[in-house]
Amino acid sequence: MTRHSLLCALVAGLSASTAMPALADSAFSRIATFAVAENLPADTDPAAQTSSEIITASEDGNTLIYSDSPLGAVGFVDITDPAAPKGLGTVKVDGEPTSVSVAGEKAIAAINTSESYTAPSGNLLVIDIATRTAEPSCDLAGQPDSVAVSGDGRFLAVAIENERDEDLNDGAIPQMPAGALQIFSLNEGVPDCDSVKTAALTGLAEVAPEDPEPEFVDFNSRGEIVVTLQENNHIAIVSAETGEVVSHFSAGAGSVENVDLSDDGALRFDEAAESLPREPDTVQWLDDERLVIANEGDYEGGARSFTIFSREGEVLFDSGAALEHQAALAGHYPDKRSDAKGAEPEGLEMAAYGDERFFFVALERASLVAVYRDAGEEPELVQVLASGIGPEGVLAIPSRNLLVTANEEDLIEDGAARSHVMVYALQDGAPGYPMIRSVMQDGKPIGWGALSGLAADPSEPGRLYAVSDSFYRAQPAIFVIDAKKTPAEIGRKIIVSRDGAPAQKLDLEGIVGDGQGGFWLASEGNSGKLVPHALLHVDAEGRIQEEIGLPAELLAHEQRYGMEGVTLIGEGDDRMLIMAIQREWKDDPEGQVKLLAYRPATEEWSAVRYPLDRPEKGWIGLSEITAHDGMLYIVERDNQIGADAAVKRLYAVAMDDFRPASLGGDLPLVEKALVRDLLEDMRAADNGYVVDKIEGFTIDAGGEAYFVTDNDGVDDSSGETIFVHLGSLDALN
Repeated sequence: MTRHSLLCALVAGLSASTAMPALADSAFSRIATFAVAENLPADTDPAAQTSSEIITASEDGNTLIYSDSPLGAVGFVDITDPAAPKGLGTVKVDGEPTSVSVAGEKAIAAINTSESYTAPSGNLLVIDIATRTAEPSCDLAGQPDSVAVSGDGRFLAVAIENERDEDLNDGAIPQMPAGALQIFSLNEGVPDCDSVKTAALTGLAEVAPEDPEPEFVDFNSRGEIVVTLQENNHIAIVSAETGEVVSHFSAGAGSVENVDLSDDGALRFDEAAESLPREPDTVQWLDDERLVIANEGDYEGGARSFTIFSREGEVLFDSGAALEHQAALAGHYPDKRSDAKGAEPEGLEMAAYGDERFFFVALERASLVAVYRDAGEEPELVQVLASGIGPEGVLAIPSRNLLVTANEEDLIEDGAARSHVMVYALQDGAPGYPMIRSVMQDGKPIGWGALSGLAADPSEPGRLYAVSDSFYRAQPAIFVIDAKKTPAEIGRKIIVSRDGAPAQKLDLEGIVGDGQGGFWLASEGNSGKLVPHALLHVDAEGRIQEEIGLPAELLAHEQRYGMEGVTLIGEGDDRMLIMAIQREWKDDPEGQVKLLAYRPATEEWSAVRYPLDRPEKGWIGLSEITAHDGMLYIVERDNQIGADAAVKRLYAVAMDDFRPASLGGDLPLVEKALVRDLLEDMRAADNGYVVDKIEGFTIDAGGEAYFVTDNDGVDDSSGETIFVHLGSLDALN
């Protein structure tokens, strides 16, 4: 077969997708993602920071309404077609919107107008949803946090937090003035300012009883308001009719086992903590007799869990370490928050979809939403949903079988993801996320993330291997993956070791089997950080047997971006390792990078040059290389995300054209051919925004192709790992 025919056959083979497994039961699936920046006014800098924090919907469920604190606005999104959200613009406010709720045809936003922590103030803003025109309404007793409307539309509750100065006395309370709860009667969705009742909430908590800081409010069907006093670690129930406290109790403390409490560049779930004050943020009534709190924690605690209480304060259920474990299993555990509050449960929502009752727990730092079925005494975990960065608000729209998340973080200044609103539908079929997850071993999850290279077992179809990069610097690892399962399953973690201890100074970016049960690993170096560029030969248990540095004639031209993949061809003394260098080094022509070759038997180095596509924005480089059936497959990508992402492509170089020359002289330029544009595969994978880093690609022993993305260790990242089975390459045989 000619090279042209071979490449055409390859394209045809990869264009054919494998069939999805038979659908069963039902699950929430993400159907749309809306970047809040799309709602910026035309005369506003497109790079202006935005946020979607608290989110609600019109009564017909067709219009989303969210608070945007950095923009100083309330935003509107049309989801008449939930799979194609459309921005409806924003309403600017005079102050900072902290929360928003809906009463009939009106949206009611709480606005913080405080001059200082010691002189807090605020008001209500009433917005006509249809016309998006606003009128200032009642003045408030201080700085508002959350608002809620009773189910019958009669009352509005406002938590007046009067938040503390976190830089004063290390944020310890009391810090006056004290917060309170205010209750307004509503007339056709408009607050009656003269009807206000103020519940002081002082003298209730064991922690700083003179300085309550109400955080979140929710109504039950009896017209009772539950309010969390987060810093006070307390919960109160107040009658909307009278403004009187019906009952109150301490949120208490929780204990967790088999968790990670150390920010040390390793995922080790072998620690425990006792008597952690729960310090709840969000609260939701499950029914008139039970409520659930998200134990985010504040300056003293955070139990990393959710807790279900009776209305009298009896603990009916506590999730313990389950949320931490679920984040770890999905690759979303935020190791940099291990010494703080871990995955950090913050948002909550509860709703009945038909005969099924669900509640949803948003994990702010893990960027996940855990879905639980309210099954009585012990809730049942149904699934976890990938969200954007920092899910703050969760909104159920059961009348339309929809769920919405508002993701607070906007990292435009870092060139990272914007704030997003994400829409999910309850549909027939199995969950689509996670696409890859690990398993529990001896009561602990196998922690993983930042997958930066992918390889196939040479003899067992569906058996793959991946490595993690320098984000997990204290625990470099090889992961064994069963790709035949859905989701793909990480069943084993092999620590790469040197002299019996986890190896240091590694940045693993590539892996390939050595044909003898061990592996060759490519470590991307950075001399400025004393991390060497190296090839590592390890045995089946990850023990380093040999370390090979790059030759001096290469290192003389070193740049920051080094080896991003390794593959192996040949047998015996003819074996050759081939490595992709990510970006140009000092001796490379612009737009060309090296493919290095190394022969272990003779210790000879050689190279060719590879032509990069030209970027429209940012830069383009290589991130993976794998050899299969006479071809080198190379992943080429830009460093852009979302709508700016343009190049996520799989190319092929025929081995007949790969004739590396000795270093120090002219290097031949190889010819490449496009195999597949992977952008649509990424968009379709889970209907999120396109992430930047496809870092792994391989073809297994059965001719099936896979790729995987690097989630950056959930650091300034949504934590999502996209793992895609592209399909069969049988057409090449």
